Amino acid sequence: MKPIILGILAALFFAVTFVANRAIDLSGGSWLWSASLRYFFMIPFLLAIVMVRRNLQHLIKAMKARPLAWMLWSFVGFGLFYAPLCLAAAYSPGWLIAGTWQITIISGSLLAPLFLETIHTCTGPKKVRGKIPLKGLIMSCIILFGIIIMQAEHARQISLGTLVLGLLPVLVASFAYPLGNRKMMEVCGGEFDAYQRVLGMTLASMPLWLVLSVYGYFTVGAPSTSQTFQSLLVAISSGVIATVLFFMATDIVRGNMHKLAAVEATQSIEVLFALAGEMVFLSLAVPSLLSWFGILLVIIGMAAHSYASRIKENPAETAVNM
Repeated sequence: MKPIILGILAALFFAVTFVANRAIDLSGGSWLWSASLRYFFMIPFLLAIVMVRRNLQHLIKAMKARPLAWMLWSFVGFGLFYAPLCLAAAYSPGWLIAGTWQITIISGSLLAPLFLETIHTCTGPKKVRGKIPLKGLIMSCIILFGIIIMQAEHARQISLGTLVLGLLPVLVASFAYPLGNRKMMEVCGGEFDAYQRVLGMTLASMPLWLVLSVYGYFTVGAPSTSQTFQSLLVAISSGVIATVLFFMATDIVRGNMHKLAAVEATQSIEVLFALAGEMVFLSLAVPSLLSWFGILLVIIGMAAHSYASRIKENPAETAVNM
């Protein structure tokens, strides 16, 4: 139950991203700066935490030992995750992006065959290809169906072009985030805590953010004071607090694809927090009864996911993520 709670708390702080990025776009800010500033601001906070915990030297040593692996999966997990989300904010409102983002529930489950698991049997351990958790996938579809219903009335008011430009980047992000996160867990092998891993991935993805910021400076100019402040807020809330909470949750269940899918499914509640945030700060209209029915389905789907993740496994066959 602890990983589920951590996942829900992460969703709350992640929701700040969708609301803040939409507010930035409405005020004329560029997605290039929204993406890069978040990770620039994350470094001093994470660096201070890791240094106080006296874990920095070990992290740097490990990154130097496998620089290409750190750079590749950090680019996928952070770069191909956040840059597309910021790009989508230029074409779609936050609630639509948050709703579309829930496809990551399905994406995370579909990625299972890309990873090997060690199965401990009476004849000894053996490696097998991960399987798509069908029960979890069905429950994820319930959540996704609820999201679709909740967003249906709003989607009718948006042009096809806007819908496509807001959809495709989010689809890329929905696969990149769980893929990068899981691959980095393989690289780390449980050797680092969540703070170290987030700091390492932030540093390893820095070449991308530097390129985006330079390009942004020469194409749209320097960011405004308002955009800088909002990006700082996103960095603290989503970049540090939410990411660390989510990584803590996935680290706890990293050896079990079914429970890992359940933790990733908690991110579906982001749309509820984003909806509430836009209603309060961006004057979004109160949802209709149809939307509230969708919210109910999301809650039911999450409850079912949480229950299924607590079912005990066969003690003779325990999966450990490799």
